[in-house]
Amino acid sequence: MTASEKIRNVGPRSAAWLRQVGVRNTEELKAMGSVEVFRRIVKAGFKPSLNLLYAMAGAEDDCHWTALDEDRKAALILAAEQINTEAKVRRKAHALGRDPDEMVAQHREALAQAAAEATGD
Repeated sequence: MTASEKIRNVGPRSAAWLRQVGVRNTEELKAMGSVEVFRRIVKAGFKPSLNLLYAMAGAEDDCHWTALDEDRKAALILAAEQINTEAKVRRKAHALGRDPDEMVAQHREALAQAAAEATGD
């Protein structure tokens, strides 16, 4: 990765992970979105921290990740939790010899149903 391709806030190890999922510069990151890139990194078997998601979001906004506002950080936390939970469901599906996509879909349905019941919808 040349200096002109360097993604703001992203160090060499994280940059290698991004390359593994097809992101080589800020334009590609913006096109895919930081949450989707994070999802692909997790799906590729890496274990990124929440700070990487913050760093990528900061790169999207052309700011240091610590400058992200609290609402954006809260949304990123929820996205990371969902992605990491789905990764656990996928691993469990593999261990059980079941279709990971089907188990993730069932998990999402169960969450939606629980949310609807909790809100009275």
